[in-house]
Amino acid sequence: MAQTSRELVRDCVTFKSPSRVPRHMWMLPWADAHFPREVAELHTRFPDDIVVVPDVYAPSSRRKGDAYAVGESTDDWGCVFENLQAGVIGEVKHSLMPDRPDAALVTPPYELLSRAAESRDKVNRYCASSDRFVITGCVQRPWERYQFLRGSENSYLDVMDPDEGMRDVLRVIHQYYMKELEFWCSTDLDAIFFMDDWGSQLQLLIPPPIWRDLFKPLYREYCQMAHAHGKFAFMHSDGNIQEIYKDLIEIGVDAVNSQLFVMDMPTLASTAKGRITFWGEIDRQHVLTSHDPEVGRAAVRKVAQHLYDPKGGIIAQFEFGPGTIPATAMAVLDEWNQVH
Repeated sequence: MAQTSRELVRDCVTFKSPSRVPRHMWMLPWADAHFPREVAELHTRFPDDIVVVPDVYAPSSRRKGDAYAVGESTDDWGCVFENLQAGVIGEVKHSLMPDRPDAALVTPPYELLSRAAESRDKVNRYCASSDRFVITGCVQRPWERYQFLRGSENSYLDVMDPDEGMRDVLRVIHQYYMKELEFWCSTDLDAIFFMDDWGSQLQLLIPPPIWRDLFKPLYREYCQMAHAHGKFAFMHSDGNIQEIYKDLIEIGVDAVNSQLFVMDMPTLASTAKGRITFWGEIDRQHVLTSHDPEVGRAAVRKVAQHLYDPKGGIIAQFEFGPGTIPATAMAVLDEWNQVH
């Protein structure tokens, strides 16, 4: 009997020899707007094995506008984003804490969790209706949330010499995220999903010792809560995060979505192969934007050469966003089907 998608992903993450490499495409609204026919064909030929649970939160009194539309939008924390390109998310231009980090100015959106019983029932019914691997749609992102509240320039100044004010703001953010995860871990979904973009093209954005002091303990608690409730812990980070791969393994991250092509894959293999699942990705800067599908196939072969193991540890994932060439995206998924 063929494995279900849920069984495939579970066997992949636990290194129990899945029958094929699981798939997961990230589709930005840009893709549907520019290539609706090609996107539909991709989904038909290569259906996702991982799905995101629909939004089940109570309404937000602060959310305004469309985060993916040109113009301004406000998120659940009251942060105002300015967006110049339809189909992607913009940036926060005005800090809610312009002078200094001040926890008194931070109001987490606990109202979103006010219908926990009703929301839990919706999640559980969704999980029961699908044989695919279900992950959370909301993501815990303490560093990025701090930047949204404080502004990027201020945040980088703060993090290089963190005072009690910064630590207090992070504590308020983290307390909310733990409450949020408590809800998700009480449902029937398969994995939680948290994120922060930590890498430049060359290295970590901040010194690793500071990362380990301020943020590693937060992520550790996310993983501990997930595992205590029988859930997997999935994480995303853009950039070169090679310096902290061992840390992610140590704290219990089960699968990490990272930009493999800005890191040294042989070194990654020696550090992490067989110890964590590489949840993609195929390079979206140079590979997916190529008009030559063979470039996409060669990229898959490179990842497989260094990181594939028949026991598991690889999820065929990439992001279909601005610049992606549909034929190359199709070739990537087709090539992953040839990996055994």
